[in-house]
Amino acid sequence: MRVLVVEDAPDLGEQLRQRLSAEAYAVDLARDGEEGRFLGETEPYDVIVLDLGLPRIDGLSVLRHWRAKGIDVPVLILTARAAWHEKVQGIDAGADDYLAKPFNMEELLARLRALIRRAKGHASAVITCGPVALDTRSGRVTLNGEVVDLTAYEYKVLDYLMHRQGQVVSRAELTEHVYAQDFDRDSNTIEVFVGRLRRKLGNGLIGTVRGLGYRLETP
Repeated sequence: MRVLVVEDAPDLGEQLRQRLSAEAYAVDLARDGEEGRFLGETEPYDVIVLDLGLPRIDGLSVLRHWRAKGIDVPVLILTARAAWHEKVQGIDAGADDYLAKPFNMEELLARLRALIRRAKGHASAVITCGPVALDTRSGRVTLNGEVVDLTAYEYKVLDYLMHRQGQVVSRAELTEHVYAQDFDRDSNTIEVFVGRLRRKLGNGLIGTVRGLGYRLETP
């Protein structure tokens, strides 16, 4: 899953980037509202963390711009603890959730997981497809109850496909959602990851739709 973090505080921004990357997210970091608005408008994200007190363009204006453009990606806003009016304005502007600073990183991660699940139509933290189960909280994948050892990118590909199961997902879409913007992307590596997943999880889980991409369905 790919996340945009729009945060001007250098320490917090880097802390968010490092922790989210460690949790298998592809992370882009914008330092001001102008850059954040551009990235949110031009790149495909699964969720966005948006600080409201940004230089150049404030967070509320950025959020209103995205929503006016029809960009419906889930947005979690960060607000000052005492600024209750910012929370109200953020929700009214189209935010899906908010978190007051200072916050606990585990709570932020839980809220992001919930936003992504709801956006993809999943109610439970554990997503299943046939004998395969993916726990979005722990990052653990099991096959018939047995833990399967996956590399970071194998997990990222499976995670995205599990959230989109039953839908055709192109190699280009997978590439955009498992790599950050500044990564040297190569869509051919997606084939390698899919091949490895098939060997580990069985050939019947991830199907190929000729000329279009992949589709994950219950075997």
